[in-house]
Amino acid sequence: MPFEFDILASDSSSNARVGRFQTPHGTLETPLFAPVGTQATVKAMRPSDLHDLGASLILSNTYHLYLRPGHKLIHEMGGLHQFMGWNGPILTDSGGFQVFSLSKTRKIDADGVTFQSHLDGSHHRFTPEKSVIIQEKLGADIIMMFDECPPHDKYEYVEQSLVRTHAWAVRCRNVKKRDDQALFGIVQGGIFPDLREKSARFLKDMDLPGYAIGGLAVGETKAEMAAMIDVVNPILPDEKPRYLMGVGAPEDLINAVLRGVDIFDCVLPTRLARHGSAMIKGGRLNLRNAQYERDPSPIDSTCNCATCMQFSRAYLRHLVKANEILAHMLLSTHNLHFLISLMADIRKAIRKDKLQDLAGEILQHYPDAPQL
Repeated sequence: MPFEFDILASDSSSNARVGRFQTPHGTLETPLFAPVGTQATVKAMRPSDLHDLGASLILSNTYHLYLRPGHKLIHEMGGLHQFMGWNGPILTDSGGFQVFSLSKTRKIDADGVTFQSHLDGSHHRFTPEKSVIIQEKLGADIIMMFDECPPHDKYEYVEQSLVRTHAWAVRCRNVKKRDDQALFGIVQGGIFPDLREKSARFLKDMDLPGYAIGGLAVGETKAEMAAMIDVVNPILPDEKPRYLMGVGAPEDLINAVLRGVDIFDCVLPTRLARHGSAMIKGGRLNLRNAQYERDPSPIDSTCNCATCMQFSRAYLRHLVKANEILAHMLLSTHNLHFLISLMADIRKAIRKDKLQDLAGEILQHYPDAPQL
């Protein structure tokens, strides 16, 4: 059956679980981290590189692909899988976050949003129906409901926004036609427990194939993020996958897995790479620093990624300082390997009922991270 989700193993001391989510383009084993390919490409990475790293799911962006090259062109070219040369599962977000965060000007009403392109200033309009239609043309396996991502700490606005987002959720479900795409709802509500609970219960009653938690990692504290997950996840059905949107810091991943989250995505690993930083336990290695000019060691002597197996910090610093494209490639390889391998270790630990041991080992490097 398409989009069947099975729980294969559970952690006895937390809400963590290993799951298997079937899609038309392959089976996803969760918990997993999905690299972000905003414009139908994970920056500086070939699809074969992602396969080699063990990536199973890629996220692409409805807003960006609608503006360039256009969803109709991608549909004519055989859909997003064929267009970008990726034969595994793909998730597309609804474009809602980008409409509110990137557009130069926007006007929101009960029907949708009129916005100005960040590329050329042209005016466009998204409605829930249009967002779903675009995503159906793109052809991803998992598509998202169109929602508003409001300021996380303004109660009155978030409360009003939630009414609009829930109405849009119903409209998204009603317009969806393709059976080979799973439509996920997005729980909003800012940092307010009563609004998060209201949103989770509303979407649960819609009996969707999966559920996302949106509107986090947008300025709230890590403790506030964890608290909102603690509110939402006990309400969402156990037999459906849960997706925490836009989160990629290692300490946030482990804390969310402990609370029952299955799927993650974030631009963090490739964005850090483009700025010359490598992810390591407890933080980041800024390879622009002069202290690495003559450092013959790899980024991490315990890492078996292709970058660490072959190249020194000194060489990587040289590439970064020279602004060479290879720097982006090698650092992206390491950073994605770091997170994808972390998720593989988490799945293994859950299967052995040893997740608390692994979590303690990881979180000791992040003293500011909240504990379960």
